[in-house]
Amino acid sequence: MTRLLATRGLQAFYGDAQALFGIDFELAKGELVAIIGANGAGKSTFLKCLSGLVRAPRTAIEFKGEAIGGMPAGEIVRRGLALVPEGRRLFPSLSVEENLLMGGLTQRPGPWNLPRLYALFPILAEKRQLPATSLSGGQQQMVALGRALMSNPEVLLCDELSLGLAPIVIREIYAAMPAITGEGMTVVIVEQDVTMAQRVSQRIYCLQEGRVSLQGRSDAFTREQISQAYFGL
Repeated sequence: MTRLLATRGLQAFYGDAQALFGIDFELAKGELVAIIGANGAGKSTFLKCLSGLVRAPRTAIEFKGEAIGGMPAGEIVRRGLALVPEGRRLFPSLSVEENLLMGGLTQRPGPWNLPRLYALFPILAEKRQLPATSLSGGQQQMVALGRALMSNPEVLLCDELSLGLAPIVIREIYAAMPAITGEGMTVVIVEQDVTMAQRVSQRIYCLQEGRVSLQGRSDAFTREQISQAYFGL
């Protein structure tokens, strides 16, 4: 498989505090890779580095053979990396449809448009004129996911899709993944639900205190091995 995205020795800081310590990561075209780890392990920071929201050395991140570390977030989106942020980060003054259209401002060619999204999440079509933040948490997550898809990215970065959502809503959102990946979309998900992460991904990385503590095929590890990597026991 063709390597699409990679990091080499990626370090990240918030002021003087170091959050990532030499992360090596690879993502092949068409893969769905999960990143797991406890709170504070560095998962969200890693995605923010990939998407340009946290500064990174230029050569530490490579996308399609080009060094992109530290590039502005808008430029990274235009190149084909889109983030579904933790907490959704919807525009509260905009309707559902207006939030979705914001994702399409890059005008990247691809299969995702409003009709396609409304077919994937029919409830959004019903509520398209409502303020996005008036929706339920699960519906807001669908808007955030749809907004990212509207940029027609090559790599979709999903940060804590299931956080704070009811189990039935989580299942509904993850049920949409085959439709998203079916046309070759490459996906990275940060997920605290280890069972879900193993179920939906081909490979898994576990972070502990800003370092990779385990990596490999998602079905290759026992629960005990993952717990040890997760908690450092």
